[in-house]
Amino acid sequence: MMFSGSMVALVTPMQADGSLDSDCLKNLVEFHLSEGTNAIVAVGTTGESATLSIEEHCEVIGHVIKQVNGRIPVIAGTGSNSTSEAIELTRYAKDLGVDGVLLVAPYYNKPTQLGLYLHYKAIAEAVDIPQILYNVPGRTACDILPETISQLADISNIVGIKEATGDLSRVKKIKALCGDKIELYTGEDINTVNFILAGGVGIISVTANVVPAALHNMCVAALVNDGKKAHQINENLILLHKNLFLESNPIPVKWALTQMHLISQGIRLPMTVLSERYHQPVREALIAAGVLI
Repeated sequence: MMFSGSMVALVTPMQADGSLDSDCLKNLVEFHLSEGTNAIVAVGTTGESATLSIEEHCEVIGHVIKQVNGRIPVIAGTGSNSTSEAIELTRYAKDLGVDGVLLVAPYYNKPTQLGLYLHYKAIAEAVDIPQILYNVPGRTACDILPETISQLADISNIVGIKEATGDLSRVKKIKALCGDKIELYTGEDINTVNFILAGGVGIISVTANVVPAALHNMCVAALVNDGKKAHQINENLILLHKNLFLESNPIPVKWALTQMHLISQGIRLPMTVLSERYHQPVREALIAAGVLI
């Protein structure tokens, strides 16, 4: 397996004015390295890629690569709804030294399945680096169907897909069509255990921002088919999986990390700080997960 286990969809720390906070980013990376995170996904959608400039995008990736220093894989979010921009970002990321890239499906413009195939094919042919597709119809308004994934799996440097439909039956459909040509990662924390037991190899996780050791241990258990242990670990995290999505990601997870004193309270418009009415539910989830007392 090229990438597997608990891979954190890392938040991008910011100051109160929305500027990047490189000191907090450095500390966050060390936190994940010490807690067993298997790979870091920098500047994915959880990392507010949509509102970072290309220069900032590359700056964050560069900081993460430097701090990780080869200890675990670094995957960069380089997707766009513009094929040419996705190619440009992917080239930058490769030049910076990432181990792979994560390419969110083109959002808003609703391409056809042929358009999706040609989009990803163009990026793969333009930049020789391991590439992971990212299917999240709830955010993009477009769904990469299993048949299209099967076509893309024939391209040698398309190595995986982050499936965030929440539909566990997709695992079997994709496995049946693709065999071992592509690895499957869930993007839905709440179904991680069942997804891995059904044939997936890991999670690109929001929850891992908060409880990286627990996510790592849960994935380790699921990957050796120890469903009982994996579900036991997950039991204390269920409320967290749910409540980190009470408002649009990454609003709740960034607020949670401020309560853990890991980042400052900075987020970039049009995202806003977590609404006060959700403070207590997120705090309760952090307590249930053993993060806060």
